[in-house]
Amino acid sequence: MTVTIGRRELLVALGSAAATWPLTARPQQAERPYRVAYLALLAGLDSAVVQQRLQELGYTEGKNLIFDYRSAEGQSERLPELAAELVRTKPDVLIAGFGTLTAKAAQAATASIPIVFAAVGDPIGAGIVNSLNRPGANVTGLSSEASEISGKRLQILEQLVPGIRIMAVLMNPETPFTRLALRELRTAADARGQSLKIFEIRMADQLSTSIEASVKAGVPALIILEDPLLLSLRRQIADLAAKLRLPIIYANRQFVEAGGLLSYGPDRRQLFRRAAELVDKILKGTKPADIPVEQPTKFELVINLKTAKALGVKVPDRLLALADEVIE
Repeated sequence: MTVTIGRRELLVALGSAAATWPLTARPQQAERPYRVAYLALLAGLDSAVVQQRLQELGYTEGKNLIFDYRSAEGQSERLPELAAELVRTKPDVLIAGFGTLTAKAAQAATASIPIVFAAVGDPIGAGIVNSLNRPGANVTGLSSEASEISGKRLQILEQLVPGIRIMAVLMNPETPFTRLALRELRTAADARGQSLKIFEIRMADQLSTSIEASVKAGVPALIILEDPLLLSLRRQIADLAAKLRLPIIYANRQFVEAGGLLSYGPDRRQLFRRAAELVDKILKGTKPADIPVEQPTKFELVINLKTAKALGVKVPDRLLALADEVIE
């Protein structure tokens, strides 16, 4: 008996058989690895934190990830050139490391490649995003400033210098972030019945003059409103503070690691781990414009006891108990 199979039945049969063929019989098409670019103003461990978190999320360099890194080594004028160089590699995401200048350089280099900034003090004031909830365009990321930080720093400083009513502030007025930071610091000081005396620095060679002027003015302690310039001068600042026996509180633990007295600010490791998680979101299809800019939720207090002893500052036991890290 002869069975006749029509064209339609034959195609259906062949389709069913193909579904059961071993996968090894099909042509292998390797997936294109994701390309992530990282722009840094200063060389440091932040990019390593990002890479570690990306690996935890399933991205392995050499397999499904290509990670391109460029650092301006503290020379901010090199940032536009390096940002353009990274854009030419056609990354899937461009990460702007620490600072407003880094984020601005990345933003100026591309209007289409998704950008994640990892630590910008005032992204709205700097014109990087339209708002925190709806950043817009191709940019999102993390702010390194929160309104409660200023009040907490003043509280810590008062424990170090009991009864302090006036304190000096060292800042670079040309850095966008400092305008927001100073405004929040003034609000916090007013609420505590304290006053601020401002000392400005625009260039490295003004450092000694500014800090010495604060001591001559009789101010018993100093607050640093950090920016790339002051961060690059952290060792010189620590040396001057030791020479003048001046207690200084910082926002960034890198100052303390360089010999500064103490810092209170966002946990930078947490910020950069979170930046990697935002990169993961974007690689999975979320648009940067739909990812709200996040503010820090975890803060750390770092104290250098060796410096405290050299300055003749007694750190209260209750403050030591609150410290996330004590350097001895």
